[in-house]
Amino acid sequence: MPNPKRRHSQKRTSTRRAHDALKSHSLSECPNCHEKKMPHRACPKCGFYKGREVIDVKEAS
Repeated sequence: MPNPKRRHSQKRTSTRRAHDALKSHSLSECPNCHEKKMPHRACPKCGFYKGREVIDVKEAS
């Protein structure tokens, strides 16, 4: 296996790593209860997805 002949500079290394930062999740609004939820997933608050209930959610009292 070939090995590098010279060491990469700190600038070159950090320039390459500039796009490695974590990004926050995109959130969409549930059309049923208007809570924030992950897109293409059932709402954890009301259990609805695409206009129908797919998860039976217990109400917290």
